[in-house]
Amino acid sequence: MSSACLTLQALLLCGFLSAQQQLLPGSCNFELGTCGYTSDPEYSSWSLNEEGHLITVDSAFLHDQEQALLVSPVLDQQEWSCVRLVYQITGQGSLQLHLRPDSDNFDYKLWTANKASDSWLIASVDLPNTTIPYQILLEGQPERGSINSVAIFEIHIVLGYCIECNFEEHHLCGYSNSWNPNVNWYVGGSLATEPESNLPENHTHSNQKGHYMYVDSVYAKHFQEVAKLTSPMTTVPMAGCMSFYYHRDQERGNIFSVFTRDQLGHYEEIWRPEVYATTGWTLISVDIKAPHSLEVVFEVAFNSARGGYVAIDDISFSPEFCHTDTEPTFDPSIANCDFENGLCLYYQERAESKVWSRVSVKPNAYRIGDHTTGTGCFLLADTRFTSKPGYVGRLHGPFLPGNHKYCLRFYYLLHGFRKVDNALVLYIYDENNVAQEKVWSLAYSSRAVWTEVEITYIKPMLSKIVFVSICKNFWECGLVAIDDITVSLGDCQITAGSLPGQCNFESGVCGYIQDKKEDKADWLRVRGYTPTSYTGPRGDHTTGVGYFMYIEASLMRPGHKARLLTTDLRGSSTPQCLIFYYHMYGSGTGILSVLLRHGSREHDTLLWRRRGEQGVSWLRAMVDYHCDVRHQIIFEAIRGPSLRSDMAIDDISFRRGPCEDPGDTTSYSGFSEYFNEIDN
Repeated sequence: MSSACLTLQALLLCGFLSAQQQLLPGSCNFELGTCGYTSDPEYSSWSLNEEGHLITVDSAFLHDQEQALLVSPVLDQQEWSCVRLVYQITGQGSLQLHLRPDSDNFDYKLWTANKASDSWLIASVDLPNTTIPYQILLEGQPERGSINSVAIFEIHIVLGYCIECNFEEHHLCGYSNSWNPNVNWYVGGSLATEPESNLPENHTHSNQKGHYMYVDSVYAKHFQEVAKLTSPMTTVPMAGCMSFYYHRDQERGNIFSVFTRDQLGHYEEIWRPEVYATTGWTLISVDIKAPHSLEVVFEVAFNSARGGYVAIDDISFSPEFCHTDTEPTFDPSIANCDFENGLCLYYQERAESKVWSRVSVKPNAYRIGDHTTGTGCFLLADTRFTSKPGYVGRLHGPFLPGNHKYCLRFYYLLHGFRKVDNALVLYIYDENNVAQEKVWSLAYSSRAVWTEVEITYIKPMLSKIVFVSICKNFWECGLVAIDDITVSLGDCQITAGSLPGQCNFESGVCGYIQDKKEDKADWLRVRGYTPTSYTGPRGDHTTGVGYFMYIEASLMRPGHKARLLTTDLRGSSTPQCLIFYYHMYGSGTGILSVLLRHGSREHDTLLWRRRGEQGVSWLRAMVDYHCDVRHQIIFEAIRGPSLRSDMAIDDISFRRGPCEDPGDTTSYSGFSEYFNEIDN
């Protein structure tokens, strides 16, 4: 192999030199200062090295704080850009990159790392195009200990997408080689090539002065030796056309493929060459759809040491699809339905034997309402809707294209079935209305609570989902209901992640704080039933089997308060919409309130309140408010006159206001008559 060519690892050790691309505002190498980056005074401070080159946060100087926050100047870059970060974590700790949009309550986490290394590493983070000015936040959190620290060497911000690369920069745009003892991707070009080398000239400059990546078979010792070059992981959803140039030598001596690899490690081949060899650089364009994070992997396998070489250069990306025949003409959300405004695109087989009916239940102490709001509509299968003692009810969804991986989610509610074998079954049908696969069925009789189901499936043909409920005779059947059907692209195991301000309490309390000064009890995080009968929920709102927060009335006296506070919210110049679900069931239920607290006011401001028993369902509340200074939101529960006063909250989220759906936005109780009115 040419001595002019360096391995990827060796080249990286040469240092992260100045990029040839124009650097955008927010870039910094910390040579002459911090370039306008400042430490947030609410947290510990980042320290600039006396000799320049880096900025660090060390566990020895954290004092009482747990992390340090480095905040960029306000940036007004409207085009898509890429942040390349050179960093090192020593010992135990983490580094996170957040985006702080102007006039927004919350920071949005885009990237995180927690692996220690002996040398610096490169991260690439996409910043989507936006018309809103923003700041970049770097949160360093070394764990307690004498050798733990987080360091940042350079921040480069450039126009374009992070998977784009012409390999002229020494950091190689964050592309990495999967090390193999015998075959690897190397950097070609730039230096004088040995006379006998048959490697191509660089495509970018069409001469020996540029760089490209190549892999050669000269050291291959085994059959199917594989070399992999992997792009940075995408950090935001993106779809469009990826283009690159490749050069290939030796017929039938190697296998060249391009894959995508998701967070679960699943590979999908997106391109393979139709010819074995090229006479020069050949342009390739391939469509990529990345609703979730993925990497692009360039893979070459050699059959022998005479397998030739493969070279690539000038990887680019466009948000426009390159092939109109592969451009998606559908949106999987056409299969979504919450049944609030009808059946959406769902239908039943025969009008004369309709089994599924759209119903609603007003809040009451005996029957559960819908999952969406607690007061809306859902679909119910019931023998009372038919003229026969039994039924077979099929609910057909819209057709979705084949060769896509779909994530289907829905909620079901079951009551009164003696046998659940066929109470609710889910099939995939083809375009000829033939069942291709039974993908899910009820395995056991669940509690009378809305329970979430997640199913990932893929079919090669046009297909649709079909919900089937079978009742053989009146005496064995009960009620089966479904609600909130959603379909999205991708695997259900890969979640988009919760947005800032969202909390379903599945993984903890999301930073919520118990008020130790003004209350007499705490909110408790539990799952399942609450211990006192005839009060509290049977399960959470998120999945039916998850966690929620509630007050246990048996641990309190009448009139005692329990307060749960958000962390400090920055404030926003625009209206905010607070959405949450609450449960107030029990003959002795007290008062649930939402309050606004900020330092300039002596007393907390009441935003929303409910008094007394509201029903056995989880109910949705939507609260508009406006506050442009630092503040907190308080959930306050006051115990009622008896033990049957458990109150619960779940699925809290904040959005830009005003609230789109008026829903439950009134600041007083929606009931003209209270089940149990009590005084504060």
